[in-house]
Amino acid sequence: MPLKRFDRPVILGMVGDSASGKTTLARGVARILGEDRVAAIRTDDYHRYSRAERKENGLSALDPRANYMDIIEQHLELLSQGKPILKPVYDHEKGELAAPEYVAPKPFIIVEGLLGYSSKEMRDCYDVKVYLEPDEDLRIDWKIQRDTVERGYTKDQVLASLDKRRSLSPAHIHPQRAFADIVVQFKRPAGHAEERGAHLDVRHILRPTLPHPNLAPLVDASAKNELSLDLTRDEDGKPVDVLGLSGSLTDERAAALENLLWDLIPEAGHLRANVGEFRNADNESMVSHPLALSQLLIAYHMVKAALGIHVI
Repeated sequence: MPLKRFDRPVILGMVGDSASGKTTLARGVARILGEDRVAAIRTDDYHRYSRAERKENGLSALDPRANYMDIIEQHLELLSQGKPILKPVYDHEKGELAAPEYVAPKPFIIVEGLLGYSSKEMRDCYDVKVYLEPDEDLRIDWKIQRDTVERGYTKDQVLASLDKRRSLSPAHIHPQRAFADIVVQFKRPAGHAEERGAHLDVRHILRPTLPHPNLAPLVDASAKNELSLDLTRDEDGKPVDVLGLSGSLTDERAAALENLLWDLIPEAGHLRANVGEFRNADNESMVSHPLALSQLLIAYHMVKAALGIHVI
């Protein structure tokens, strides 16, 4: 049914290391929810210093001291109350701070970045929390591709930056994993070390902090080895469900599985859209079925949260 009003926004957090796939995943979720109903916030915009200033003072963007953490907290709180913010803007191409931007709250808000779960004040603002954890060699490939194509770096500069950040990610980024409801892990299939896009496998670690849908029909409807659902223990020893999606899904099988997921959110049936799109190293548009199913599963939780507070 079309949106009439909303009591407060439903807020999704998308946290992970640099180039872990946050923006690509978030774009598909926004498309499912309806892009006109989604406000996108990137915590990179809250950098305290320009690129040149960070180089001069020896701070990395991964370091909370290089970001206005208190303003992020304040803005998340305001948005969660349905109030507008005047958001700072960081120009990644130039590495400079730009003019701020007025952001009005919308029914759904997607907040993506490096440090979004760094404080309890931030974490309390989210309805759904996702952490991205691709294989490290895959993330490095993605970072080289993105930073050389979109942000004006050379490959040597990207590799030097990765080396400098080697101790910062475990200190500031990785601990936030513990607070996520869903951990998304893109992986290269065995024997395919060159794969970096359409045919990646993905695992979803589903923690009981959210009421996850009954996924058994998806597994029952899949061919052998295409989907799996297992009860196991996470790295903290607590029990979790793990949904595995194979990058070898055929178009026909993927379409059938996507339809099953869409059927779980009939309230959003009018929002059906193509999902799973990304751009490869040649800037060509491609589709990944595991990515599409990942986006649909996250959108499911956003829609169900919205129903709980009467925004759909």
